[in-house]
Amino acid sequence: MAIFKSGNPTLSEKIFNTTLSDQQQGVMTARGAMNKFGFLFLMVIAGAAFNWHLYSQGKGATMMPLMWTGAIGGLVVALVITFKRTWAPFLAPLYGLLEGLFVGGISALMNDIFGQKYPGIIMHSVGLTLGVAVAMYLLYNFRIIRATEKFKSVIMMATAGIAIFYLVTWVVRLFGVQMDFMMMGNGSLLGIGISLFVVVIAALNLIMDFDMIEQGAEMGAPKYMEWYCAFGLMVTIVWLYIEMLKLLSRLGSRD
Repeated sequence: MAIFKSGNPTLSEKIFNTTLSDQQQGVMTARGAMNKFGFLFLMVIAGAAFNWHLYSQGKGATMMPLMWTGAIGGLVVALVITFKRTWAPFLAPLYGLLEGLFVGGISALMNDIFGQKYPGIIMHSVGLTLGVAVAMYLLYNFRIIRATEKFKSVIMMATAGIAIFYLVTWVVRLFGVQMDFMMMGNGSLLGIGISLFVVVIAALNLIMDFDMIEQGAEMGAPKYMEWYCAFGLMVTIVWLYIEMLKLLSRLGSRD
């Protein structure tokens, strides 16, 4: 069905179509998915608070390995969940904790770097991320923004383009080519423009994520898909926060 097109690769028509025959444990509900997202959000906060505390206590030598463990481990767990959706109830909380370690570590570093120039960067990033998420939910819930076919196609292409651009940027850096406008804290207009564009696309991905959760519940997807959808939504929220942090760091560098 065409309605199941999402820019988030963890949420797609195929995901739901391959699970409709596995409903022995009950069926998915939108409320259940959002409740589980709330639990994952608490896991992220717990991991972030722990790593932030380590850094604030001068234990950077411990915080840094945990941050990279969270980044790499979170990616591995995300890939496993994507291909083994029935494992989502067990692995999604682990993903939340790992992402929390990464988010807490990178936030502590950014707070230290921009502490004097932009002392409120972390709180502003968190507040804006939550504000955007709530705004997107309300816009979707009241059908002010609709996940039409054209809307989905545009966001899908934009998301894929961003992924390819980031991959190319990472590859050229391996060969010693530095793209300064992509660095956090670079206040060039090009860097700010790119960050703003990515933030907008990440925010609009939330519309499609909410639509996917609602449609999955209407199709009667199995109960474990609540965890999977909560995980997919958390992927977008973490992405949005990191991009918001980049944007504010670049804006702050121009002051």
